[in-house]
Amino acid sequence: MVDRKSFLQVGHKGSLFSAFLYFDMSFMVWVLLGPLAVILANDFHLNAAEKANLVALPTLGGAVLRLVFGVLTDKIGPKRTGQIGLTLTLIPLFWGWQFADTMGDMYFVALMLGIAGASFAAALPLASSWYPPQYQGLAMGIAGAGNSGTIFATLFANRIAQHFGTWHVVFGFALIPIAVTLILFSILAKDSPNKPAPKKLAEYGRVLKQRDAWLFCIFYSVTFGGFVGMSTYLTIFFNTQYGLSPVRAADFTTLCVIGGSFFRPVGGWLADRLGGIRMLMVLYGVVGVMMAGISTLPALSVTIVLLFVAMMALGMGNGSVFQLVPQRFRAEVGVMTGIVGAAGGLGGYFLPKILGNLKLSTGSFTPGFLTLSVIAVLCIVIIAAVQGQWKRTWIGEGGKVSAGSKASMDTTLQA
Repeated sequence: MVDRKSFLQVGHKGSLFSAFLYFDMSFMVWVLLGPLAVILANDFHLNAAEKANLVALPTLGGAVLRLVFGVLTDKIGPKRTGQIGLTLTLIPLFWGWQFADTMGDMYFVALMLGIAGASFAAALPLASSWYPPQYQGLAMGIAGAGNSGTIFATLFANRIAQHFGTWHVVFGFALIPIAVTLILFSILAKDSPNKPAPKKLAEYGRVLKQRDAWLFCIFYSVTFGGFVGMSTYLTIFFNTQYGLSPVRAADFTTLCVIGGSFFRPVGGWLADRLGGIRMLMVLYGVVGVMMAGISTLPALSVTIVLLFVAMMALGMGNGSVFQLVPQRFRAEVGVMTGIVGAAGGLGGYFLPKILGNLKLSTGSFTPGFLTLSVIAVLCIVIIAAVQGQWKRTWIGEGGKVSAGSKASMDTTLQA
């Protein structure tokens, strides 16, 4: 029985590693403008709303392109889609290195960096399709832990810019890991033979007619959107609120990002055992409390602790959401990761806009963080309202994989 084997005895290790590496390096590039925003704001004389808009544009581009990549993944497979994504990611990096001298150039680079954000729609199906239901949360969590690539951006981007005296060179350096990843991905990744057969485009529209698809979009727009939005905006927040230098502000952002990055697999692992529904209700509660605390704008040390816990909960929430998605939409997992991932990107786009615009209009970050707290609480209310119907139709207690789902997959794999 597959469910009695250890995680390491099933699946495809090369594909799982490739999915992680692809997502990790792509995520690094996707959020690159976040730590650089303080330096760019000084060069281009940007106000609070303009800074927020610049760092939000890559997430908007990623949200749109994830839908495209979701369709491509289902049509041509996650490996070929990933190769296309990595190749195209080289374009905005080269442009930012050699040609970006105006805000028009930077807006182009920002939107094109969304190609890296679309990696989600190929990386997760590549990992997911190799593993049975009871290991979905852990497999998706490991692949999704590639959001740790944010750490490389926040830790090194401003240091490189400061050392060389220009932010352009940061984009040039970023070309190297993307090129290496493309080579390794091409060698190690392999499409699963259990991948669902491609469907007609008209069938994808029918997925969006189902209420659950929209609910998962809401949940992920808060967890993943919250993580990526905070990752891109925290350097601006620390610089503006506490007067930190670009490098020091990015360092504190790194500390906060670590919480979300490395606890995502833990969220998936716990969701496998406790259930995704239980996990999400607890984690949204933690986020709501932490954001309310941050809204009081306490001392820097307190703010860092609150942000670390909030980011940890958001990262774990990402793993928990994707413990549920493959159970509900197994046959459409490729397109659903694109759709849900797009929603996460939209959440990451709106979060900096909320904080930046409210800061500009009120002069304080308090209303923005209070708004984020209320959003997290509303997610708890939604889950409480729908969990009864979910348990009666497709899911086990608390969001665990149901016995019927396990038996179905066991039979499929043994055949």
